[in-house]
Amino acid sequence: MADAFAFSISTTRFDEDYSPSEDSRITTNFANLAQGEHRRQNLRNALMMIDRRFNDLADWDNPDGDRYTVELDIVSAHLDFAAEGGDRTFPLLEVLDIQIVDRQTGTRRHGIVGNNFSSYVRDYDFSVLLPAAGGGAAGPAVPDGFGDLHGKLFQHFLDSDAYRERFPQSPVVCISVSTSRTYRRSANRHPILGVEYLQDGASALTDEYFGKMGLRARYFMPRGSVAPLAFYFRGDLLNDYTDLQLIGTISTMETFQKIYRPEIYNANSAAPAVYRPSLGEEDCSRTEIAYDREERSRLASTQGKYTEEHFITPHRDLLEQWAGNAPAPVA
Repeated sequence: MADAFAFSISTTRFDEDYSPSEDSRITTNFANLAQGEHRRQNLRNALMMIDRRFNDLADWDNPDGDRYTVELDIVSAHLDFAAEGGDRTFPLLEVLDIQIVDRQTGTRRHGIVGNNFSSYVRDYDFSVLLPAAGGGAAGPAVPDGFGDLHGKLFQHFLDSDAYRERFPQSPVVCISVSTSRTYRRSANRHPILGVEYLQDGASALTDEYFGKMGLRARYFMPRGSVAPLAFYFRGDLLNDYTDLQLIGTISTMETFQKIYRPEIYNANSAAPAVYRPSLGEEDCSRTEIAYDREERSRLASTQGKYTEEHFITPHRDLLEQWAGNAPAPVA
């Protein structure tokens, strides 16, 4: 079973000339920006916001606030089945990778991979499998083993030669905090990540899902931000990465969150000590970057069904057999 499939990686530069490839997930946030009449301006503005935020946080030896620029690549991971037949290759996931360019010295540094994580199998889990399980007033019914296959595939990818040959460090996935949870400001403060918030109560379903991927969560609100970000990681978030690497992730993901969740990340007032995020907040500023949030939600279901047809159904027996033999992820 170990040779039932392998992984391959391709990259695409994410700049103002970017156009989504045919097999790119159309619900991916950066693909959503690259559509329509104003696609080039959308992309140019997003990249400018990232650079400005990076230089704002990396303010030492940077008096003019323009020392650094961020370059982004879309990393596309494919799962390649060894067996003959149709649907031998499937586009498993996409993330953004960061390069940090120091204009003053000409030095290039590798940032952290994992930004804007997106996955076809996650679309299937949340848009097909979870709704089919039903539920009630207390929330959705979660099927047995929910997220197990996705978690094992993700960890297998991180441990693969394809990943290790390109990326020396584990990824960090940075997303929005949950609108179904309350967060409380703690006394812990990191010089780059900012003040730490702690989540009340039981873990959200998203946290449990990422836990099956071997990732655990911490929540930090960086200097100048108005809401905490959720960071999912292996290892030690605070000590495994350099300051510039952490700034690269913050500046990239805070920019995207301002675009597609302005009610939280572009609010006109900062999160209080006890914070419950809400997409119903009206006291916020909208960016001039077009983003179709409704289209993204609608297409997630379409892509979940595509995954069922081209990945889950034709390879069900092999995947179930492999997953049953694969070691369980440990967060």
